[in-house]
Amino acid sequence: MSLHELVESDRVVGAKSVLRKLLRSEIKKVFVARDAERKVIEPILREAEIRKIPVEWVDNSTILGRACVIERPAAVAGLLKDNQLREA
Repeated sequence: MSLHELVESDRVVGAKSVLRKLLRSEIKKVFVARDAERKVIEPILREAEIRKIPVEWVDNSTILGRACVIERPAAVAGLLKDNQLREA
């Protein structure tokens, strides 16, 4: 699997949004930038581990942001399970 999944699938971007969706069991995979601040990604990594959600590491936040088709860096993104709407 690769970053192409983010372009082709419904996704959420940002630590708060991803964590909220994880807690609702609406995420099937998490992408995390290696240069993200530890305090930002720790709760997400912990929750993904508890829920057995796969985590894919991305080289940096700029690459992750581009893969999410946004014009800014992104620390975290998540692929939504089928039938889940994107959060505005």
